[in-house]
Amino acid sequence: MERHGEEIHITTEEARGGRTTKIMRFVLAISVLLAIVALALVWVATSSSKPDINQATASEPAAVASQ
Repeated sequence: MERHGEEIHITTEEARGGRTTKIMRFVLAISVLLAIVALALVWVATSSSKPDINQATASEPAAVASQ
């Protein structure tokens, strides 16, 4: 830390309170990727369990006609 009159100049490392590591970028990237995969799995699981409205209405007249 250096003082120049009223101004205080500090290094980037001092301002952050620590040093930067590249591992944090990997942690962030992996966690975002896992979140996307989890949301995609939930979306696929919930969309496949719902009946398709168009198929249900299209098959009803055929079932009625065959009786």
